Amino acid sequence: MNMTFLQEMFNSITQRDALRRRRQGDAETTDHTQLLKACRALLESDGEASSIALASRVLAMFNRLDETQEVRFFERLATDFAADPAAIDAAYKAYQHHRDNASLQALFEACEPRRQELFRRLNLAPDGTYELVRMREDLLRLMREKPGPDKSELAGIDADFAHLFGSWFNRGFLMLKRIDWNTPASILEKIIRYEAVHEIQDWNDLRRRLDARDRRCFGFFHPAIGDEPLIFVEVALHKGLPNKIQPILSGERHEIEDPESADTAAFFGISNCQTGLRGISFGNFLIKQVVQELKQELPLLKYFVTLSPVPGFGPWLAERRDDDSLPDSVRKSLAELEDPDWHRDPERADKLKSVIKPLAARYLVDEKNARGQPLNPVARFHLGNGAELHRINWLGDVSKKGLKQAAGLMVNYLYVLDDIERNHENYTANATVARSSEVKDLARKARKLAKGENTK
Repeated sequence: MNMTFLQEMFNSITQRDALRRRRQGDAETTDHTQLLKACRALLESDGEASSIALASRVLAMFNRLDETQEVRFFERLATDFAADPAAIDAAYKAYQHHRDNASLQALFEACEPRRQELFRRLNLAPDGTYELVRMREDLLRLMREKPGPDKSELAGIDADFAHLFGSWFNRGFLMLKRIDWNTPASILEKIIRYEAVHEIQDWNDLRRRLDARDRRCFGFFHPAIGDEPLIFVEVALHKGLPNKIQPILSGERHEIEDPESADTAAFFGISNCQTGLRGISFGNFLIKQVVQELKQELPLLKYFVTLSPVPGFGPWLAERRDDDSLPDSVRKSLAELEDPDWHRDPERADKLKSVIKPLAARYLVDEKNARGQPLNPVARFHLGNGAELHRINWLGDVSKKGLKQAAGLMVNYLYVLDDIERNHENYTANATVARSSEVKDLARKARKLAKGENTK
């Protein structure tokens, strides 16, 4: 049977149903109880065509909920569509008695919340996958804003989304595409909107980043959500490891004219595009596959390195001004950061460099979160992927944002292909931070600073 014909027929049914609802005044605000009723009808539906139409209707109704009704819908979803405790107890007793695969499977099925099957059926609708990603985005927003202990109930729904998305967005379904100036405008518009590291000012700025011979950009896409990128990375081809972002972003000059002469691929911007896919890991796969693509295109490339921001270091540094464990001289030096033009004075900047770079090494290597991992999220990402903390770059980003978030510092994380697996295993097992001798030396200087010793 022709599956394309069937899909077109189902789409036609869905479109007719949507048109009928619009003619009947379906644009009115939807009550969450109406939506719950439609969800139950979807779970009880047997026919594929009718299920597709019902799934489309449920998603359309959800999109018309106001915030109050949205909260109530999720609260009812957490309770009314949870797993049945009685069924779980019965299945567990059967498993205790039989201890076979059939009773184990029955226990698994009993433990699964009904809302997971609801989400699977909603995924039948045209654009259903993307609509569910947006639904989770709304859920995450409500979990951030909603006061009180009820968040634990919503967390169960979020866990269901994460469980399903982990399968639906498995690496095997992701498509790597190169993004350049010939990419359709609908995608390029999204690249401008989703860029999260270094804001793209306009179309001319985008062209500078995509159209030059020394630039590359790659993104992961999923067949179920079309031209919506999941994550993308911007790359500058370079001679040697870059230490400043402004020359790369300005496009006023290029380190190389011929890509074949480059020895370094610098990843200077990695942006996750879909908030609703938070916690679903794409970045590690993306970097590793882009490395393979670049090696195939440019076999002479030797170094794969990031030029990464250090978000959170600025506020951490500000807290050190009240850190009694640091000498008065160090705290007095840090107070100079309050002057927004401190970096324009070479003498003052050089004095601060001798203090801030060692403290940055301490922050990136020794400061841990509650899980014993590096405090900095960018460090966690790259170290977890098997990179080495290679170099801390002084005044690598002198933009207003760069000065505020990290006193102008940027970091090179180096991906050495032969070391990636070992670094990853050491980090996973022991939270070991793979680092260069230069960073180790800076960390030693930080310890001397804390004791009031001379670091020179």
